[in-house]
Order: sequence, then C-alpha cells, then structure tokens
Amino acid sequence: MSTRTPPLSRRAAFDITTVLGLRDGADSAEWSRIRATQLFAGRRLALFLLAANVFASLITAVLVREIVPLWQIATWVALLDAVAVAVGFRRLATHHRGDSYANVRDVRNTGWEGLALGLAWSTVPVLFCTHAPSGTTAGLGITLIVLMTAAAFAMAPLALATLIFLGYLGFAIIVQLVMAGTTAAAFGILAFTVLLMVVCITRARALVMIRAAEIAIGERDETVSLLLREFEESGADWLWETDSARRIVRASARFAFACGLDPISIEGMPLLQVLAGPTWETGNFAAGLRTLAEKLKARESFRDLRLPVQIAGEDRWWEIAASPRFGDRGEFCGFRGVGSDVTEQRASADKINRMARFDTLTGLPNRLMVNETLVKTIAEGDKRGGRYAFMMLDLDRFKAVNDTLGHPIGDRLLGRVSERIDQLMGDKHMCGRLGGDEFAVIVRDASDSAAVERLAQRIIEALSRPYEIDAHTLHIGASIGLSIGPRDGRTAETLVRSADLALYRAKDAGRGVFRTYEPELHVQAEERRVLEMALRTAIEKGEMHLEYQPVVDVGSGAVRGFEALLRWTNPELGSIPPSKFIPLAEETRLIAPIGAWVLRTACAEAVRWPSDMRIAVNVSADQLQNPSFVTTVTSALTNAGLSAERLELEVTESVFLHEGLGATKVLERLLDLGVRLSLDDFGTGYSSLGYLSRTRFSSIKIDRSFIRDAAKGLREAVAIVRAVIALANNLDIATTAEGVETEAEHRMVQDFGCTMVQGFYFGRPLPVEEARALANRGWKASAAA
Repeated sequence: MSTRTPPLSRRAAFDITTVLGLRDGADSAEWSRIRATQLFAGRRLALFLLAANVFASLITAVLVREIVPLWQIATWVALLDAVAVAVGFRRLATHHRGDSYANVRDVRNTGWEGLALGLAWSTVPVLFCTHAPSGTTAGLGITLIVLMTAAAFAMAPLALATLIFLGYLGFAIIVQLVMAGTTAAAFGILAFTVLLMVVCITRARALVMIRAAEIAIGERDETVSLLLREFEESGADWLWETDSARRIVRASARFAFACGLDPISIEGMPLLQVLAGPTWETGNFAAGLRTLAEKLKARESFRDLRLPVQIAGEDRWWEIAASPRFGDRGEFCGFRGVGSDVTEQRASADKINRMARFDTLTGLPNRLMVNETLVKTIAEGDKRGGRYAFMMLDLDRFKAVNDTLGHPIGDRLLGRVSERIDQLMGDKHMCGRLGGDEFAVIVRDASDSAAVERLAQRIIEALSRPYEIDAHTLHIGASIGLSIGPRDGRTAETLVRSADLALYRAKDAGRGVFRTYEPELHVQAEERRVLEMALRTAIEKGEMHLEYQPVVDVGSGAVRGFEALLRWTNPELGSIPPSKFIPLAEETRLIAPIGAWVLRTACAEAVRWPSDMRIAVNVSADQLQNPSFVTTVTSALTNAGLSAERLELEVTESVFLHEGLGATKVLERLLDLGVRLSLDDFGTGYSSLGYLSRTRFSSIKIDRSFIRDAAKGLREAVAIVRAVIALANNLDIATTAEGVETEAEHRMVQDFGCTMVQGFYFGRPLPVEEARALANRGWKASAAA
C-alpha cells in the first residue's frame, strides 16, 4: 500500500516553479505522470491552437489590406502560419499519453513554442498599427486581445509556453501604446495581461490538482483491489451479512463452505443457529456466543470476538467482526461483517501461553502460573469466606547431588520429585515449581488445617524415599513452610512471605520437617532485616573488635598463642553474639569483607607479640570458595610484617562439602605459603578420615561437647577423645581441647595426651591490651602474680 501523502495536490497548488516545469517535484515519479498529462492536454489542443492562429492571421490580413502592401501582408501571414504549423505539429508529434511519464525537460522545452508565437504576433503592433486609422487599430487590438484570451484558457495546461506568449505579446502592445501617447490604454492592457496570466496559472494548478487526485484515487483503488483479491483468495476469511431478523442473507460460497453447508441451505438461517451447531437445541451456548447474541440484540458494532464452533464434528475457533447496516431513512437493515478461522493461531497462542506458565523441565506450573493461581484462590476464598493454604518446599541436600553427579542427574531427580508431589495432589490442590529446587503447593480449601498438615507430612515422607537414577541411589529430603489464609495473609505476596518465613524456621529446626507460620516469625524477620542493615556498616563505624583467647601448652602451662574471636557491639542493639551475626554475614555475602578485616587486624596485633606466639583465625567455607582469598591472606601478612608460620587458619569440616567449588585448592595454596591449618570442631560433623589424608593439617581441635561428656565419664565420649588424640599422634598432628573449664577436665586431657588446651579454666577471651600484656610476660608469670 502506498504511504505517499495524497497531499501532492496541496503542494502543487503553491509550488509554481514545479507546475511550470522549471524544477522537478519532491515525488519525481508522481510529477512525471502529471507532466505527461500536461503534454497530453497540449497535444489534444494542438489543432485548436493551429486553427486559432491561422484564423487570427487571416482577420489581421483583412483589416490591414488597404494600408499595408500586399507582399508584406503575405510574407507576415506565411511566416506566422509557418510558426503556428510547426508548433502544432510539434505538439501532435509527442508520444505522451495521460497515463504515461514525462520528464521536466519535455515541459520546459514548450517554452520555446510560446516564445516563437509571441515573437510572430508581437510584430503586428509594430508593422500594422503605426500608420493605421483608429478603426483599424481598434480591430487589430480586439483581435490580439481575443487571441490572448483564447491562449490563456486553451493553452493553460502548458503554462510556461502560455505565460511566455502572453508576456511577450502584452509587452509589445504596451510599448506601442506608450509610444502612441495612450498611457491609460497601456495600463489597461498591462492589467489585462496580468489577469490572463493569473487565469492561466490558476487553470494550470487546477489541472495539476485534478491529476494528482486521480493518481491518488487510482492508487487507492489499486490497493483496495489488491486487498480484496488477497481476501478472496484466503481460504480462512469470509464475508457474512444478516437481515434485521438476524437471518443470513446473500451468503457467499466461502462462508457457506466454512460453515460446512451449501449456500442455498444456509440462506435465511439464523446466524446464531449456524454458529451454535449442535448446542442450539440444548441451549448450552459458549460464553462467546452469548456475547455475540447480546451485541446483535443491542445492534452494536463489535470486533475481534472469538467464539468456539463445531464444524462437521470438529471443534474450531472463529474470530468475527461486524457493524450494523441502516437504510436511507435510518431504519435498521441488519449486520454486515467479516469472519476468519483462527484455530491454528489459537493453538499457537495456547502453546506459547503454556510455555510462559509451565516449567519446561518438570511440566509443572511455573512461578508465574503459581502466583496467578494463588491470586485467584485468594479471591475465591475471600468471596465464599473460606480458608486457603500455601506451602513452600525446599529440597534438602539437592545441591550436593548437582555438585557431585552433575546437572543432568539433578534435572532427572527434579523430574522424579515433581512426579511424587503431583501424585499427592487432589482436586483442590495445585503444585508448581518456583525455580531451582523450590516447589510450591496451593490448597484451595484449607478449612481442615489438620488435613493440610497431614498433606505436608506426606509430601516430606514421599520425597525422602530413595531415588534410583542411573545406578545411583540418591537420598534427599524436603523442608516445608506452611501459611494459611486469610489468617497469615490476605494477598499472594503476604501469603508467600509468610510461608517463606515458616520455611526458614523448618530449616533451622534441622530440615526434613514442616513448620507453620507464626506471628513472631515476622518479628524475627524484621529483627533480621534491621540486623543486616546494621551489619553492613558495622566495620566502617568501628563497632567490631577482636578479643583473644589464650591457647596453652598442656604440659608446661605456657601460652603458645591466641585465638582471635570477633565481637560486635552496636550502640542501639547492644552486644550481638557471633552465633547470630556470623551466619547472617555468610548468607548476605558480607563474610568476605568482615573476614578480611579480622585477618588484617589479627596479624597487625600478633606482630607485637613474641616471635613464638601464634595467632589463630576462624575462616568460613564461603571465604575459601573465593580464589582471591589467598591474595587477602598474603596482603594481611605482608602489610603487618608477620611470618606465615605464625598464622593458623581454623576451618570446619563443612569446607569439604563443597570441594567442587575449589575450597581444597585454596587450602593447598595457603599451605604452600607456609600458613598453618587447624581442623576445628572435629567430630561434630561428618568426620571423614579422608580429609586428614588429603590436607596437611597442623592441629585438630576437639569440640567442647566431647570434653564435657568425657569428663562426666560417658564411655562413648571417652573413646572418641582417646581415638582422636591417638589418630592425631600417629599422623604427627597436634591436638587442642576446646572449652576446658575445670581442673578435672584439664587433668583428663593431660592424661589423654592432648597437646594444647583452651577454655575458661585458663582464661576468658581478653581485650587486646590484656592479651598483649599476657603474651609479653608469659602465662606462668601471670599465674604467679
């Protein structure tokens, strides 16, 4: 379809130079067609122009026959007629038609024709009017005026030639009148000439505008014809029409074919009956058909109305649009509209909609679909005054499967998990996958809270059963957070947040359990949020400091070093225990900057102690997963001027649960620097002996729980402590007993052969000044004092 502005006619009405052919127009193709029209109009008037010139020359000869020699008259007539014949035949020789094309040069060259005729006729005032009587002069003047008028009207299509002719001839007459002393007549001829030029330009503009409009209409008709042809050739589109009683009239063959009927039988049938098909008798109409009936009854225009139809036993989807028809007197005549079969488009849209709302891996509803269903469930529940529930599930130990066996196995495991959850769903339940290893369950009717809790327990039990995938027996579990509306939230966002808080509580409870939301969870979450905000600026505000707990030689009682312990005191929140803010720092990824600060501070302090004193610093598994941690340690040692062997990094067994993330490689690089490693809380985790064989630990720290139970005489604890110490001695690894608080505990670990000891019995964590003083005078001197 052409997008050119039909406005060409408006531009032509003001652009005189383009109309005259002095320059090309903005749309060269369209102006080429207009110029062809100008030349064609000149061609059609060529004989009239020739006849007018010949007739005018004969009249002139008759008027001057008595005052001018015959040979002069004959010569002049011959020359003028020769010019007129040349111009006439030149125009007749042009090949242009009204629908062809011409360039600007063809129109511009017509100016020479006007100039030739103007020169020929301008000799009349000079040759014949000088000595002619007044009557003859008046006759000649009338002849010239009539000729100029005829030219202005008849020769207007070629405006440039006409203007040159009028201007040259008018100028000659005016000069002759001025020389004759008739100034008033000269001004009159001047005004008349200008008027004829204006008339000529006006007619030329009118011709251009008419032709431009014809071109625009032609293009529009061509476009409409093209669209209609395409429309008729499209097998899925048709036209339809009804009378005032909503009966089909003038049914096209294409419409009848689409309805599965012939044009004769469909004529006169109610439109709604045709579209309703088998449901016409039962009255069980689709919603779209009811909407159509309302529009027809209200005599309203409609468009993009989709409705299901059944054609020859096959379900199809149609999209129709129509407008009411009215007669000359305003009476309603029916509807005329267009329809199309959009079954395939709807199938594609349904497929896209499914891809947007269902998880491609498990086939379960995705987060978007879960949220939409939850919003709908809440609206329905509030409407009927019922209760509804939302469960958020998180798989336990799933990450270990991905890290050890790879993502393909993990993806297949997620598929098995989704199958087990889906098997437990009833008519009032819907499960979906939120992403990763997170799932959700929506309970539309939670009036029986005990039944909802039983469902949560059945899900946990089902997901905890072993999975057999590619000769691997996999064991995972699930933790569930449960919220019930409207008690725990009246919006989808609130209900999800409540379930999320309950899920955190389930994880804290040891995983593999479900927990329901309680109001205090929100208080705890708000407390956590405030704590996180304060933690982000704790170092910059100088709220954190280190305390140092002595590590004592069991045999001599001498201080061998200190363990740096991080403390945080907030002006508003008071003293926050490490057990609360360290996990928060790890979760919010703040452990890296905080751990770097602890290293720098501890190394800077240790360099003030005697050279045989070591400093022990606890390191998080998250820190060791970052390869740049080695640079952090190197920088801390270099800036403080502390030798690497005086720094001991304490790690827990949780480091080895993420071997795929590179923690062990970082440990190896630290050992190559000369830094000592200590395995903290040995025995409380997985206690794999493979850790000790693969990593060069300098010491093992026995957890306080074993020391306390062994001192009470518990046989299992005594056996574990003895075995750990014996194992360490055989591997040439030192042992440190943690949490020694009594004399009995001290004598016990001494008898067992433990190397080092620390606890309240030897000293509580000390401020930096006291620790520095203790390090410089030694433990024995302190005890003696």
